[in-house]
Amino acid sequence: MDTPDLILYNGLITTPDPSQPHASTVAITDGPIVSLDDAEAYSPGPNTVQIDLQGRTVVPGLNDSHLHLIRGGLNYNLELRWDDAPSLADALALLKLQAARTPAPQWVRVVGSWNEFQFAERRMPTLEEINAAAPDTPIFRF
Repeated sequence: MDTPDLILYNGLITTPDPSQPHASTVAITDGPIVSLDDAEAYSPGPNTVQIDLQGRTVVPGLNDSHLHLIRGGLNYNLELRWDDAPSLADALALLKLQAARTPAPQWVRVVGSWNEFQFAERRMPTLEEINAAAPDTPIFRF
């Protein structure tokens, strides 16, 4: 076996193999997994990175396959994110700036995982507040 680049040990490693659904150690060389729960996995070389998982779970190969590539490419400059806005006042100020740079007749899309509980005011904006921030630009929550 080649000297592994990475060894993860002392964890719960989920595998896609029904005959061995879990392992406690994994060795990785040049990207692929080369060993699961094998004594050779504990033969690190001088450049091998070793990580003690301390009982944590690892799911190899998990990636985010949910993305909005086309929408993002077409509408990126028209979208507004409120995810990190600490207050409704801040969110509405961002809306006013976005509305000013959004060309007519485009809509401003307020996207992301925001909710009223992140705001200091603990409420959603009113229609009057939205209209005051963007009086001539249509707005929708995507």
